[in-house]
Amino acid sequence: MARLVGVDLARALAVFGMFAVHVGPAPTPGGGVGDWFLELASGRASALFATLAGFSLMLIAGRLEPKTGLAGRQAKARIVIRAVILLVLGSALAMTIFGGAGILNFYAVYFLLALPLLRLRARTLAIIAVTLAVVTPQVAYVTRALLTESIVHSIDSYDPIARISGVGVLDLLLTGLYPAITWMTFVVTGMTLGRLDLSSGAVRRRLAVVGPALIAFGYGVSWLVLRLTGGAQKIMAGMAGMPAMKDPGAMKDPGMAAGSFDSPVGGGLWGPDAWGLLAAEPHSGSTFDLIGSIGIAITVLLCLTVALDRLSWLRRLATPIIAVGTMSLTLYVGHILVILALPGEAATPPQSASAALLLCFIVGATVFAAVWSRFFRRGPLEYLLNGATKLANRVR
Repeated sequence: MARLVGVDLARALAVFGMFAVHVGPAPTPGGGVGDWFLELASGRASALFATLAGFSLMLIAGRLEPKTGLAGRQAKARIVIRAVILLVLGSALAMTIFGGAGILNFYAVYFLLALPLLRLRARTLAIIAVTLAVVTPQVAYVTRALLTESIVHSIDSYDPIARISGVGVLDLLLTGLYPAITWMTFVVTGMTLGRLDLSSGAVRRRLAVVGPALIAFGYGVSWLVLRLTGGAQKIMAGMAGMPAMKDPGAMKDPGMAAGSFDSPVGGGLWGPDAWGLLAAEPHSGSTFDLIGSIGIAITVLLCLTVALDRLSWLRRLATPIIAVGTMSLTLYVGHILVILALPGEAATPPQSASAALLLCFIVGATVFAAVWSRFFRRGPLEYLLNGATKLANRVR
């Protein structure tokens, strides 16, 4: 169906965006189209990825109507199995120099937290998503500000996941690069979209208004407020005084290096970083960042769905790229393994990354996906994941 192909294409663009963040050169302010794409990808690609993860949950739990009874229990079991596998896989990647920049172990937490929401209607899910966007950034900031190094060390010392991989439960829920406390906003938004009939003209018209409106509000209001209050200058001054980051994995994401205003541990409730609550920068975790990124995700998914529905030639032309979206797990893990294999951390921006390297990743992934999809329905890791989830059929 065209709407599901649109999801695959959107997922492919999210994968390419993650490539750009991890191996592309740092964007130059005021640069050309390439720099605009790199800037857009920073933070927003992972947000789109998380939104589509929420959509995928509804493909398992029932699209327009939630599965109930035995089918519903088996759907939940499949999601739990996926979460366990992603946690193991993501933790294994976190043990490498890629560190906390991987998102798969965070996905595992998102999936588990989403379980109680699987049977909710689109309207209820939308209300929850809005509430999360408005409330959780402030809660996250206050909670982080109250943490001290000793508290964090004490929690991590009892956390087997933290001891093994360096990215523990506290990181996954609150202090990591994609903390569940704020990123569940994207997942629940994706679940909302999954419950909507995207082939409906009325639904499309509403989303055509909602998406751009959220973009305008998230980025426009943030820009205006920061300049009226002088917050922009204070944020820039605070960034200039930030110490160098110690996590080499986190430095894989320029959004973390240059645009994160999350309160540091013990940073104090009303310290300079409080201005970050008004910023809409990638990974700032603010309400404005969440709303703007949600708007982008909705707009991208809607535009691609409508375009593929109305332009048959575009669907044929985009077939190799659509194939990328059908095996996003394989290609996401694969690109990390390639990065780790590169000599001298050649893929670490901005020191030695290049547009040519990014192009090689994109072309290589597209060619692999196009060839593989001619012989197999799913990607290699997708086959393994699907096989493992068949255990859910034993649930009664």
